Amino acid sequence: MSATTRPFAIVTGASSGIGFDLARCAAQAGYDLLIAADEPQIDAAATALRTEGVTVEAMQIDLASPHGAEYLYAAADRPVDVLLANAGRGLGGGFLDQDLERIHHVIDTNVMGTINLIHRVAGEMRDRGEGKILITGSIAGLMPGTFQAIYNGTKAFLDSFSYALRAELEDSGVTVTCLMPGATETEFFGRAEMPDATIGTEKWQRPTDVAKAGFEAMLRGEGEVVTGWSNKLRAAISQILPSATLAERHRKPAPGTAKHS
Repeated sequence: MSATTRPFAIVTGASSGIGFDLARCAAQAGYDLLIAADEPQIDAAATALRTEGVTVEAMQIDLASPHGAEYLYAAADRPVDVLLANAGRGLGGGFLDQDLERIHHVIDTNVMGTINLIHRVAGEMRDRGEGKILITGSIAGLMPGTFQAIYNGTKAFLDSFSYALRAELEDSGVTVTCLMPGATETEFFGRAEMPDATIGTEKWQRPTDVAKAGFEAMLRGEGEVVTGWSNKLRAAISQILPSATLAERHRKPAPGTAKHS
């Protein structure tokens, strides 16, 4: 990647959905890009993004692997102005019925891969005294995820981690923003085998709208952005209702019985 005067952004989970649209927001704002995903479609995403007139490099890499974040960070041969940490996997079904290796992969992708990369990039940003980080959390992290226990648990970690890291970096010149969408029109639910989960039966948001809201909030240095009025309401309710009540509400309808609108 040749050095230019344009700012530079890393975007993970950028092959499709919210991640691709976050990358497009960055490209349209004039950022050169290093985009990554654990699937070959990342190359097609890079081709599409190059039409914005910026430099785009792509890496197919699994952040769940022990050295994934290290390899991705090493591929950035210039200071990172913006990190859009969006990579994530889901997993539906009852916890005891899930394959343990798949459970580990979700945790390693959503949590370990994300914090390994942020630890490297945010350290560099703090040393320079400038930088912006957007972490894709979820309103799912605000409530117990019956039949989505692992996924919601990882998002609860990311939501909490975002707020804590933001406070730690106060007055450092580095800001951290947590993007908290709800159900979004992507391939995520099908891949996660949770198309009938409660969150997947709601009116879905467009990934372009979610990404735009998150990117703009990050540029403004805001701490969080919950996208969509219905999600804002759910986020507020989650702070009032007991966790046991939220878990019971999330249990119905049971997987396999939901109807999508």
